[in-house]
Amino acid sequence: MKNKKIIIGIISAIIVIATIATIIIINTKGPKAEKTLETFISLINEQKYEEMYNLLSENAKSEISQEDFIKRNKNIYEGIDAVNIQIEILKTEKEKGITKISYNEKMSTSAGDISFSNTAKLVKEQKEYKINWSSSMIFPELRNTDKIRISSIKSERGAILDRNGETLAFNGNISTVGIVPGKLGENKQENISKISELTGVSEEYIKTQLSASWVKEDTFVPIKKVSSNNTELKDKLLQISGIMINSTKARVYSLGEEAAHLIGYVQPINAEELKQKAGKGYNSDSLIGKSGLELSYEDTLRGIDGKEIYIEDENGNRLKTLAKQDKKDGTDVKLTINSDLQKQLYNQMKEDKGLFVVMQPQTGELLACVSTPSYNSNDFVLGLTNTQWEQLNNDESKPLYNRFTQTYCPGSTFKTITAGIGLTTGKISEDTTFNYSGLSWQKDKSWGSDYITTLTAYNGTKNMKNAIIHSDNIYFAQAAMQIGRKTFCENLDKIGFNEQIEFPLQLKKSQYSSNSDKAMATEKKLADSGYGQGDILVNPIHMASIYSAFANNGNMIKPYIEYKENAKGEILKQNVFTQEAANAVKNAMIQVVENPEGTASDMKINGLTIAGKTGTAELKNSMNDKESGTLGWFNCFTIDANSGNDMLIVSMVENIQNNRDGGSHYLIKKIRAIMSH
Repeated sequence: MKNKKIIIGIISAIIVIATIATIIIINTKGPKAEKTLETFISLINEQKYEEMYNLLSENAKSEISQEDFIKRNKNIYEGIDAVNIQIEILKTEKEKGITKISYNEKMSTSAGDISFSNTAKLVKEQKEYKINWSSSMIFPELRNTDKIRISSIKSERGAILDRNGETLAFNGNISTVGIVPGKLGENKQENISKISELTGVSEEYIKTQLSASWVKEDTFVPIKKVSSNNTELKDKLLQISGIMINSTKARVYSLGEEAAHLIGYVQPINAEELKQKAGKGYNSDSLIGKSGLELSYEDTLRGIDGKEIYIEDENGNRLKTLAKQDKKDGTDVKLTINSDLQKQLYNQMKEDKGLFVVMQPQTGELLACVSTPSYNSNDFVLGLTNTQWEQLNNDESKPLYNRFTQTYCPGSTFKTITAGIGLTTGKISEDTTFNYSGLSWQKDKSWGSDYITTLTAYNGTKNMKNAIIHSDNIYFAQAAMQIGRKTFCENLDKIGFNEQIEFPLQLKKSQYSSNSDKAMATEKKLADSGYGQGDILVNPIHMASIYSAFANNGNMIKPYIEYKENAKGEILKQNVFTQEAANAVKNAMIQVVENPEGTASDMKINGLTIAGKTGTAELKNSMNDKESGTLGWFNCFTIDANSGNDMLIVSMVENIQNNRDGGSHYLIKKIRAIMSH
């Protein structure tokens, strides 16, 4: 009996092992039907239509060629911008040699999300599951003779306005120059040459456009976009046989070169951007901000086109709407910028390499941001020729370079900051004097041949006020040494050095060294830093905020550019200088202008109280840059507490080493011309 039980147990174990082995063999014979379906869907997402076709059954392949299959799937899925296609398998059942898989499917499209339930039919061929495909696998209601259609309602991009409601960027009209081939006349080649010469478009490009397969004798063939107000060019072109000019909607920039670095421009979205923005309402026809505030405020400005995706039968009848999205226009952005001031300052500086930043010192509103030389934002909308693009990129004056977002060596305009730190920390007082004479000084013989030099000798006491009035390098070199490296660096950090300032455009960080551990590592480097040389680099917008502390009892005001009603200043950094220190520096800056011996006495304007500081510095685009010439600076602010119309100006011009006026006085002439109006 016992042996019988053992035999039965062995037989049972064998049966269990055999069953498990059978299951394993069945599971390893080939991929499951569900796996085939999942692979098919993943290939749609990857747009691998040829590989999709390989998963079709022989019967399905007999109904549609590979070429037609690829064309139909590509046109539908890519036409509706279908992405992130996902399925959830609900049930699998077999019936007469056919495996049916019920599933839910969802996808994102240019008209919103689409969800539906569907059933796939698969058959086994040579131990592999293949799909009995028909158009209903794309959408359940879609027959092989039906089409997917998309209707679109264009949205409007929001405008960019200045503080007074003047449009800086808006949706206007441009002119499209085109050729009607059948009207070019007998002198076809001669007319093409004339068109090429006037438009700057190569003859080769014109001929390529005219020979396109879709072109007929009466077709309008677009060649070049031009500004709608370029009447001189359009008049010349219209004298040539075959030319036709149409009006086209486009983004227009009213200030053009005068505000290009600030406003930026839009262009058609490219393939990479479209991929990055998948599922966010963009399509292949979308415009997108490429630079400046057009890029920074893209999510606010852009509109979302209204779209409807629907099935249409072979007779043009609409059968079913699959997805619908209403049009949503973009939102306008109103800036703090004053267009008139922006234009005036640009025209003052357009022949130079330089910048202006103008801020209302109590509120932080930026009234103008100018970088010169410039480019025209409209040119990017109209389309640059290769020659124009190469000229812009290779221009030694760097018209594409946005100077007010960069950092520069501030020279003597930094002395006010050294004074503010010294007075605030108590390392110096208004009465602190240093003993030296002449125009050069060194601490001792350990400096070797290194000296601190200054430009102007004066008879007054060597104190903080006189040192600012006469822009005395030696005083502020000694002041920095007395403040000490640790205290100096800590207080520079306190006013925002090595810190990213929140602003719609990316501003380069101000810094006192590329390596904070080695900042001002020698006495000479510390001394040089005191008067704005050494490794000091400052961003102009940050500089405006620092200078606002001298107008606001020691509080730095946050710069901003998006307009607010009843603007009130937001403090960026509180008590960076004591009230007494800030006012002492401000009073010294007033004397820079008011005192006949002040370095900016030529800035004096009757009826205005102006606090100012001149500066000259070696230009540094990097720590090791020794060959970029000399910078001229002039920073100032008006003082009229009752008007609410005060202006704080940071200005800089490059390569002034050969300018007989000197950089600061060259800038003063330009600023006087604006303030005297």
